Amino acid sequence: MEPTQKTASPVTGQLETEKAIDLVKTTFSAHLCEQLNLFKVVAPMIVAEDTGINDDLNGIERPVKIMLKDMPSHSISVVQSLAKWKRYRLAKLGVEPGEGILTDMKAIRPDEAMGPLHSVSVDQWDWEKVITRDQRHLSFLKETVKRIYHSMKMTQQAVYEKHGIEPVLPERISFIHSEDLFHRYPELTPRQRENEAAREHGAIFLIGIGGELPGGGIHDGRAPDYDDWSTPSSGTYKGLNGDIVVWNPVTEAAFEISSMGIRVDERALLLQLEIRNCLERKELMFHRMLLSGELPLTMGGGIGQSRMCMFMLRKKHIGQVQASIWPDSMIGELGKEEIELI
Repeated sequence: MEPTQKTASPVTGQLETEKAIDLVKTTFSAHLCEQLNLFKVVAPMIVAEDTGINDDLNGIERPVKIMLKDMPSHSISVVQSLAKWKRYRLAKLGVEPGEGILTDMKAIRPDEAMGPLHSVSVDQWDWEKVITRDQRHLSFLKETVKRIYHSMKMTQQAVYEKHGIEPVLPERISFIHSEDLFHRYPELTPRQRENEAAREHGAIFLIGIGGELPGGGIHDGRAPDYDDWSTPSSGTYKGLNGDIVVWNPVTEAAFEISSMGIRVDERALLLQLEIRNCLERKELMFHRMLLSGELPLTMGGGIGQSRMCMFMLRKKHIGQVQASIWPDSMIGELGKEEIELI
């Protein structure tokens, strides 16, 4: 695929932008629910730390901790992701295989390096779906990715019809394993490899994020207790998870939209906890429930809402589509480029 030339967004002004953001979010979530058979549920912003439900992402990010006047003995943290909470919620709701839930997740990640693509405020569609054991394979994962990609294309068409923004997504998404990308570009960093693949294909699903690559190292970090990045998938490959990455014509770089995957079962959980040297987590509530068979087998992921709006509306900075907080120096520099933040 030939890279699209850099282009400015035709959606200008705060009012028009807000209406366009609503169009993107409403259209995409409706198609996603239809494609994956999801229904919307309410979600928490805070959780108790001793449950094991909050996610530690790559294992180094600090959650925001708060003290509650009426619960002084409890350690409470603001969610960083709802990957484990959603599975717990599916069990409580008694959802059957083939159906799932969708949430509007709001989180705070204070260790994020703020910039054009990253904010300490996180907003994403967090979805989770109950599956059967015989659906825990790569073909089912790929079929689900295709359904999500269809929702993206339908949203792109709606934006084109309303605002005249030319579609750039290719007809089909390409599937690439992180190990193949490593062999193809061994001298490049993971981000540089993604750039090359996204530039070539326009839209890719990069499989096997979190597992060890040949020669050591990983493509990107994944916590050991939600995505399954250790189970053999096909041939010599491992991993039943991945990232949806597109080529962004404004930033002229690879642009991650979603992280998702089939979730760990009992075997994969114990193996991945051992690989990450954190077997002590198996004593936490969530992990005990999973190991005792009290949680359903699921797949799920997070899809960045602001990321989707940035891409669909051709915005250069995430602050143009999200209300957050930014350093004065950054606001000043963006002002020189006539980039107005919400």
